[in-house]
Amino acid sequence: MVTFLRLLSSGFGAGYVPKIPGTVGSLWGLGLAYLFRYRSLDFKLLVAVIGVVLAILIASMAEKVFEQKDCPKIVVDEIIGQFIAFLFVPFALNTVIFGFVLFRYFDIAKYFPANWAQDRLPGGYGIVGDDVIAGLQAALVLVFMNKIGIFIF
Repeated sequence: MVTFLRLLSSGFGAGYVPKIPGTVGSLWGLGLAYLFRYRSLDFKLLVAVIGVVLAILIASMAEKVFEQKDCPKIVVDEIIGQFIAFLFVPFALNTVIFGFVLFRYFDIAKYFPANWAQDRLPGGYGIVGDDVIAGLQAALVLVFMNKIGIFIF
């Protein structure tokens, strides 16, 4: 069970990549967005909600296994955060590039309320909360860029 938990929480090993585990973990989020690219918004929102709940549970348990608060090897939070960034825009090359960069930027910068969530929420809630917020921040910028015509589909 511990090995399976390490595997899930690390994004099947992505979390063990030196120096950039979150960035490599985010690639799984791109894969998830690609997998559901033709599904309805309602379906993708359901996947996101279920994903957030599962990520919180997995991250909470994994933090105990790794014996480190918000261990960098835990990237399940980046996976779901990256997926959230693509909820409201078409999955196309330009949105993929901008969405990936924006999510990583917001995840690293931790603008309020992401910094608050990471610092104040316990266990998996804090681990996942800041990435959900970073995903929503990236999604907001992508939607804005789409509305003002930066993206042509």
